[in-house]
Amino acid sequence: MTQDRTGIQLEAVRLRLGSTDFTFDAQLPAGRITAIAGASGSGKSTLLNLVAGFETPDSGRVLIDGLDMTDRHPSKRPVSLVFQDNNLFAHLDLFTNVGLGLDPTLSLDAAAKRAVSEALSRVGLAGFERRRPPTLSGGERQRAAFARALVRRKPVLLLDEPFAALDPGLRSDMAKLLVSLHRETENTVLMVSHDAGEVMALAGHILFVDAGRIVFGGTPQAFEKSEISAINRFLGA
Repeated sequence: MTQDRTGIQLEAVRLRLGSTDFTFDAQLPAGRITAIAGASGSGKSTLLNLVAGFETPDSGRVLIDGLDMTDRHPSKRPVSLVFQDNNLFAHLDLFTNVGLGLDPTLSLDAAAKRAVSEALSRVGLAGFERRRPPTLSGGERQRAAFARALVRRKPVLLLDEPFAALDPGLRSDMAKLLVSLHRETENTVLMVSHDAGEVMALAGHILFVDAGRIVFGGTPQAFEKSEISAINRFLGA
């Protein structure tokens, strides 16, 4: 449920990386899928990294559900992450990879072990517990990454172009899985994407980043009608 949640807020966040300045102000709704779109190098991943805690702003605040996360270590933030490269350990089986999402020491009780198996089953990988990532297809590895995020049960899910390396058929399957899991968990999802079709199909809220600033924040319907030239180029208009 989302009634006691306020989502993600970037409050006058400023960051300088090298010679590039980033300035982000945004309120992202709780319990929705928000897409971060924009051209390469515009600052999409930087914005995501600020929410995750991999970057610390020079000034301003990052809040999640009203709590200040600005100086909090990534491991102490209420977020799970899925990357394009799925970030699985090749030498460990899937059960262990997913179990690490619950406890880095793998001290799992019976309930936790059931949760790992249930998460793998939920993403279509029942019976894959002892398989290692190199023996799997790209789509199967990405499903395992979703299982690890699912088992953590964090209120925020961050996705950095999670489908970019997949072929069109697998992209479609993974997009459907994301929507299904989102309906089940009602978590707040923040997804970086460079694919206009993906953004329009999945997002209930869109941020568009251009030259280190958020130049649009709103619904897909308003996004399509925008007269901002960078958005029109992104949409192929």
